[in-house]
Amino acid sequence: MITPAFELTQDPDFLTVKIRVPYARASEFDIYFEGKDFKFYAKPYFLRQLTLPGRIVEDGREKASYNTDEGTFTIQLPKEVPGQYFEGLDMLTSLLAPKKSRSAKPLVEEIAASAELSEDNEEEFDWEVEQIPYEESSPPLQHPYGFGNLRSGVFQRLQDELSDVIDIKDPDQTPAEERRRKRLAAEAAKFEPDHYLADFFEDEAIKHLLKYKPWWIDAHKKMTALQGESHQEHDSPAFVVFSEEEREQMRKFTNKSYLLDKRSRHHVYLGLIDILLAYCYEICVNEGDKNVESSWNIRKLSATLCWLEVSFSSIHDVLVSFGRRVLCYPLYRHFGLVTRAFSDTVMILQLGKAAVLKCLLDIHKIFMESDPAYILNDLFITDYCIWIQKVKSKKLAALCESLQKTTLSKSHMGLELEELEAAAVLVQEEEKALKAAGTVSKQQLLCSESETSDSEESSSTSSLETEGSDSDEQESSTSEDGEINSFQGTLQEERTAPLIDRNGLRQGTNSSAMEVGDGKSKVSLQSTTPPGKLLEELEMQIHSAMRLSEQPEGLATAGCISQEQEENPVPEPDRFSEDAAGKGNFLEVSPKPNPFLFLCSTNEDED
Repeated sequence: MITPAFELTQDPDFLTVKIRVPYARASEFDIYFEGKDFKFYAKPYFLRQLTLPGRIVEDGREKASYNTDEGTFTIQLPKEVPGQYFEGLDMLTSLLAPKKSRSAKPLVEEIAASAELSEDNEEEFDWEVEQIPYEESSPPLQHPYGFGNLRSGVFQRLQDELSDVIDIKDPDQTPAEERRRKRLAAEAAKFEPDHYLADFFEDEAIKHLLKYKPWWIDAHKKMTALQGESHQEHDSPAFVVFSEEEREQMRKFTNKSYLLDKRSRHHVYLGLIDILLAYCYEICVNEGDKNVESSWNIRKLSATLCWLEVSFSSIHDVLVSFGRRVLCYPLYRHFGLVTRAFSDTVMILQLGKAAVLKCLLDIHKIFMESDPAYILNDLFITDYCIWIQKVKSKKLAALCESLQKTTLSKSHMGLELEELEAAAVLVQEEEKALKAAGTVSKQQLLCSESETSDSEESSSTSSLETEGSDSDEQESSTSEDGEINSFQGTLQEERTAPLIDRNGLRQGTNSSAMEVGDGKSKVSLQSTTPPGKLLEELEMQIHSAMRLSEQPEGLATAGCISQEQEENPVPEPDRFSEDAAGKGNFLEVSPKPNPFLFLCSTNEDED
C-alpha cells in the first residue's frame, strides 16, 4: 500500500485534512475518525493512522469533497472543543506514529525515572549484573557519539570515508576529553592572524554579506508584529510553511522513540544549537544559495559534527567553539559573521520547532547530496528531524531564552584578537605618519629645488646679460680695430704699390705665399683689397700726386705697350704651386680688377 501525501490545517472550529491521491478510485474510499485517531483508504493509497494532537467529533458538520483535476480529497472534521488550537500539525512524522508506540514511551521513561529516584525498586534488579564493571560489559575502548551518544563502532567500518567527514582520527578509541583537547590544539594551530586581520580591515565583502536577509527574518518580523494579538499558545504555523519536498522528506522518516537520560538530553540540546549556528553561517555567506562547499561549511564549523564533540557543559562553550572555528577555517573569517549567526539562531528558536525542523530538513538534503557527508545524516540529522517534532515548545522556548542571555566577545575566543587588532591599528597609524612625513619632505624638497632653479635662472640671466654686454663691447672694439687695421693695410699697400718709372714699367709685383707641409703644397691667397671708401680716397690722392704736365716719349711708348697688354692680356697665374710629383696646379685668377693698374694716354693718341 502507498502512504499518500497529506497536510493538515485548522481554524477555530474545524480540522482540515487534505490528502492527495492521484489516479485513485474516488467512488471507493473509506474514512474513519474518532477522538484523536484518523484513517483513510482509497485503493491503492492507505493512510494507516494519524494520531492527532486534539480530539475531533462526529456531529454531522463533517464534510468531504474530491477535486478530480488535482486528485485530492479535502475532509473537514469538527473539533470537540471549538476554539482549541492543535499544536504540531506540521510534524508529519510524529503524527504518523502508531498509538501504541506513543503510549509506550512515557511508561518506559516513568520506570527509568522511578528506578533512579526510588529505593523501593532496587530489590527488583539483579545485583550480580550491577556488580560487573561497566567497562567490561561494553566493548573495550569504545566511546559513544552521535545523536544522544547512541552510536559507537560506526567508523571502524568506514575508514575510507573517515577523513572526508570528520577531523578526528579513530573516534571509537578516543575519549571525549581527548577529543576536546585535540580539537582546541588543531584550532590554535590553524588560526592565521594575517587572514583574520585582512578580513578585519578589508571588510567590504563582509558588509555586503551581512545585508542578506534569509526567510526567518521576515517570518520573525511577522510573528513579532502579531505577538500581542492572540493570547493562545501556538507554534507559529502561519509564519513557517513547508514545501511539498519537505513534506515528502518527513513522510519518509521512520518514527522512533528516544530513551535519553538527563545528560544525553542536555548534549542533544547543545548539539542542536551548534548545528544551527553552522547552518546560519552557511546561509549568510552564500546568500541562501547552495554550492559544493555548503556541506563542508556546515560540518566544519560544527564541532558536534566534525569532532563528535560531546563534552559541552554550557551554551557559552558552544558559542566559543563555533566562534573559534569561524575564525580558523572558512573563507570569510570575521567576528561579525559569528554574531550574525548567533542572532539568527535566536530568531529560529523563537519561531518554534517548525522553523527548527525546516532548517534541519535543509541540512539533511545538503548532506544527502554530498557523497561522504551522508554518514552524518545517519549519525545526527535524521534523528534530530524526528526528535524535534516531539519536543515540547516550552522547553524550546526555555532553550532560546538561555541562548539569548548568553554573551560572547572576542576575548572569549582565546586567540588574542583584541591585541592583534590594537597592534595592527598602531602599525597603520605609524604608516600614515610616515607617509605624511614623506609627503611633507617631498614638498619641502620640491620647494627648495624650485628656489634653486629660480636662483640659477636669475644668475644665468645676469651672466647672459654680462656676456651680451661684453660681446657688444668686443664687437665694437673689433670693428674699430678692423677699421684701423684696414687703414694701416691701405697705407702699407700704398708704400708697396707698383711705382711707374720713367720707362713706364711697374717696379714690384704682389707677393705670393706658399706653405708646404707633409709633402703637400698649400697655397694661400692674400687678398689686400681695402674697403670701397678708403679705396676711392686713396685713388684720388694718387691721381692728384701723379699728375704730369708733360710726359717723355719712352713713357708714352711704355704706356702704349701697357695698353696693348691690357687689351690683349697674356693669361698668367697669380699663384702657382707645385706638388711633390712636380706637376703644376694653377689656381683661379681673382676676377676683381686691380685698382693700381693705371692706363696712360699719350699725346700721339690725341693727335
